Amino acid sequence: MTAVEKLRDMLSDPSKFIACPGVYDGFTARIALQEGVDCLYMTGAGTTMSRLGSPDMGIATLNDMLSNASMLASLSPTVPLIADADTGFGGPVMVGRTVTQYIRAGVAGLHLEDQVVSKRCGHLNGKQVVPIGEFEARIRAACLARQQSGGDIVIIARTDALQGLGYAEAVARLRAAVRQGADVAFLEGVTSVEEAGRLCRDLEPTPCLFNHVPGGVSPDLSVEQCREVGYRIAIFPMLAAEVVYPAVRKAVRQLKELGSVLSVEEDGKRHGPRELFQVCGLDELMEFDSKAGGMSYKDGA
Repeated sequence: MTAVEKLRDMLSDPSKFIACPGVYDGFTARIALQEGVDCLYMTGAGTTMSRLGSPDMGIATLNDMLSNASMLASLSPTVPLIADADTGFGGPVMVGRTVTQYIRAGVAGLHLEDQVVSKRCGHLNGKQVVPIGEFEARIRAACLARQQSGGDIVIIARTDALQGLGYAEAVARLRAAVRQGADVAFLEGVTSVEEAGRLCRDLEPTPCLFNHVPGGVSPDLSVEQCREVGYRIAIFPMLAAEVVYPAVRKAVRQLKELGSVLSVEEDGKRHGPRELFQVCGLDELMEFDSKAGGMSYKDGA
């Protein structure tokens, strides 16, 4: 079963809830994979911060996002990767190219939004959205590109219209996107549990996705709460970035103030190169080299 087939299978099972940890590079993805997750999510904000050192303000290009998504999807072809595709990076032709490139990269699912091309993080103020007809054209282009590619990808329609245009317009946009062929509905920036539940009921039987952003505008829902509300899938885009930030900051402060780096873990444990490399497949690569007749690691590493 391919990654996209596995994702579709999970979405078709009413008893299954898909919780996707947000990763932004190969190391954080490898850690998540080692823990046996069902699905990965490539965060656009994390990609922008890690690859460009910039905030999520529409700075990342298709090439930035695609190269990261391609690398992440290649780490485990059987574990689905859902990747942020922002606005599709242009008009219908560009949206089609984006979708086709994501399919060829092995990405199992992507989400496209209705913000203007100079977009920003969905949990910041001042978002602007395109007319509903333009949003429909983006989704139509995505579905057409999927059809013509000979491959498959789960298309998630995201609207950011709630903040500026209200709930009724946002739901109308999602319904229009589903009519054009979108597989999953994603209302960005839901403001309450009640609103989330209303959304899932209004969009039935289309699966709805919840975006879990700590400190954002949406409620802090657990996986079980998401399930109870009616969501079928949740992404946790800042999961890795949020915990890495204080840990690295603490270690740098220790080096600056104490002249030495102490463990950031409560038990004082330190993690050497071998352990870290093993997370990234060291043992598997050594075994491959040996099976191929290589001698580089006959005495270990």
